[in-house]
Amino acid sequence: MSKSSIPESLTNSIGTVSIKMSNDIEKGAIRRFAEAIEDNNPVYTDEEYAKNLGYRNVITPPTFLRSVQTNPLPEHIKSPYSAVVDGGSVWEYFEPVCAGDKISTVLKFEQVFEREGRLGNMIFLIKITKYTNQLEELVATQTTTSITYEPKKED
Repeated sequence: MSKSSIPESLTNSIGTVSIKMSNDIEKGAIRRFAEAIEDNNPVYTDEEYAKNLGYRNVITPPTFLRSVQTNPLPEHIKSPYSAVVDGGSVWEYFEPVCAGDKISTVLKFEQVFEREGRLGNMIFLIKITKYTNQLEELVATQTTTSITYEPKKED
């Protein structure tokens, strides 16, 4: 078996979490986001309509959480390879996010592994962001995959 390209310091960093960041969810930001994605569902803009459906206030479109800030992981948690490709995200939603909520985010370094591919040896970094509201309820998680590799040198 060949020697791993994953530095021990990176493997030892699995489980590291970022500093929690708090975000106020504002009604105007929800409206502007819904307009930007051209979704005219009144549950995102009409408080009375949303409350008639049983929500505390207008709710966010699911993709709104992409606009919520998260502190980064410590700088030492990075691949030794310089090129990065987005390997995609998987979202899970548990509770609605409403205007007036305070959403906290924490990013966790979950897993690292390598494999050979068309780009040569690739290192995969898996991170999970947890989104919780002011009641400490988990509202969503985002699992992201970053694929890193060393660009081949031109002859």
